[in-house]
Amino acid sequence: MTLTCMIRYQIDPFQREAFKAYAEAWGRIIPRCGGHLVGYFLPHEGTNDIAWGLIAFDSLAAYETYRSRLRADAEGRENFQWAQDMRFILREERTFVEVVDGTFGLRPMEARS
Repeated sequence: MTLTCMIRYQIDPFQREAFKAYAEAWGRIIPRCGGHLVGYFLPHEGTNDIAWGLIAFDSLAAYETYRSRLRADAEGRENFQWAQDMRFILREERTFVEVVDGTFGLRPMEARS
């Protein structure tokens, strides 16, 4: 079973570029620490202060190992500290979900005439 940690961020919409740089740094850090980075997502249309990060793990045990590695990672600690100093993340929520078999990653089917 694969678990995905869905992180919902409420961000300062006037610091969107700072959050983007924060998310880009996780693109280096998360895989190095053992997480499968599905992606970070910035608001595009509609609500302008909600962003998402999705990270997948084989199990809760794999997540716990990842968290230990993340705490020991210098670049990870620096990224967390920078976010706190800049205050562009106003709120953060984590939810763990599992994929429903047969529903994830399906490509659109070609239209038939």
